[in-house]
Amino acid sequence: MLRTRMPSFGSFCKALPRRLHTALCGLTAAALLSTPSLAARSVQVQVDGELLSTRAYVEQGVTYVPLRSLLDAFGGWEIGWDAEAAKAVATSASARLAADPAENTITLDETEYAARVTVENGRTYVPLRLVTEMLGGRAKWDAYLDGAAVTSPDADYDASDLYWLSRIISAESGAEPMEGQIAVGNVVMNRVTSSEFPNTIPGVIFDRVDAVQFEPVENGTVYRSPSARSMEAAKRVLDGENTIGSAMYFYAPALSQGIWINANRMYYRTIGCHRFYL
Repeated sequence: MLRTRMPSFGSFCKALPRRLHTALCGLTAAALLSTPSLAARSVQVQVDGELLSTRAYVEQGVTYVPLRSLLDAFGGWEIGWDAEAAKAVATSASARLAADPAENTITLDETEYAARVTVENGRTYVPLRLVTEMLGGRAKWDAYLDGAAVTSPDADYDASDLYWLSRIISAESGAEPMEGQIAVGNVVMNRVTSSEFPNTIPGVIFDRVDAVQFEPVENGTVYRSPSARSMEAAKRVLDGENTIGSAMYFYAPALSQGIWINANRMYYRTIGCHRFYL
């Protein structure tokens, strides 16, 4: 259920803290990616909205991931171990990549990069950001995931956007018809483009400036894996499909009286169990 954003007398004064909050989040994320840590710790990695099932870890500010897991998620790669050369070798239709733990190098075609490569429990671990960017993808730290979000080289959607949008749609409206699921995603996107809310999808979903905005953030259901239909709905929203116009609020009458919304926002339409307001 979408929480009501109450009107704030001090909204102008709160503008500066919001900007400071965003800046501090950015600094924290950069620190996690670039500053040394005292010991390795396990973290989650998701590629194109799907979590990797194998362990990844951060050590001395670098995220390491099994090479096979990463390239399998990208698709189109054959990966094996060259016993004679003692290195992992991966090939695609157009490229060859080799990770050498003895030399601590990663070679893409004819270009060699210095990088820590380790073999642990039969898995070859490589620096996530380096390999992702070598192949034309993008990797960034996601503070809400406490892990890395990886967008593969040929992806149609930003990994972090798809990951969180599909999860909030699933948590809020997983049992609704596709039209209703798309509508919930539209509310998120409408807030992203509004000056009243954060300007990113995760920022809107986890917005706490005037209290938690979405019930699944508070009860933890936003962290559950989304259904296939909710993943489809998220992609359709990101492709621009809209079923609810410019609505930025909704609630389910069966779960909430929606007193503030009814008194302060204009009713637009009902889809499934949700009433939507402009």
